[in-house]
Amino acid sequence: MSATEQFVASLTRMKSGELGLLRTHAGAGLDETVDGFDLFAGLWWPLRQKNQRAPRREVAWLVAKLYAFSPIPQSSGNTLASRLRQCQPRKDPEHTSFQNRFDRMLSLPLSELEPALQWALGTVATQRSQGLDWSRLTDDLSIWEREATKLQWARQYMQTVKEEDSAYRNPHDSEPQPRQPEQG
Repeated sequence: MSATEQFVASLTRMKSGELGLLRTHAGAGLDETVDGFDLFAGLWWPLRQKNQRAPRREVAWLVAKLYAFSPIPQSSGNTLASRLRQCQPRKDPEHTSFQNRFDRMLSLPLSELEPALQWALGTVATQRSQGLDWSRLTDDLSIWEREATKLQWARQYMQTVKEEDSAYRNPHDSEPQPRQPEQG
């Protein structure tokens, strides 16, 4: 198990009171309160002592607060970008507004990303529970400054678009066909 997976596993074992305490620290820095720092240090420091490849402190603090905000179950392979695309409204103006919000999120530096990620997680949490790859999210945020990371998110978001379009397209038509209701 990677250091990131161990960190995520420790988040999933947190009790509701601990999650509540972390939620009260939304938007706050790690060193702003003693209780927040103590809780986080108990999660992160033992892992960091065992493995130098543990997520960076700033990223781990952000992910811990985000998990407390929206404790979506861990599910490998369900990236935030692909999950957001599944939640996207189908009609304008909501469709365009949603895409613009996703695009703006990609342009933010890590230090300003928390509110946008809260929006994204809140959106994903309202949909059927497919889980979220928290380990991948943590790893991506660890290298958020790299343009390649943001491009990968855009590709994941757009790949889902292409898959959906091709799933509902008649190969003989030039325009996508409307979705047909699933037979239950």
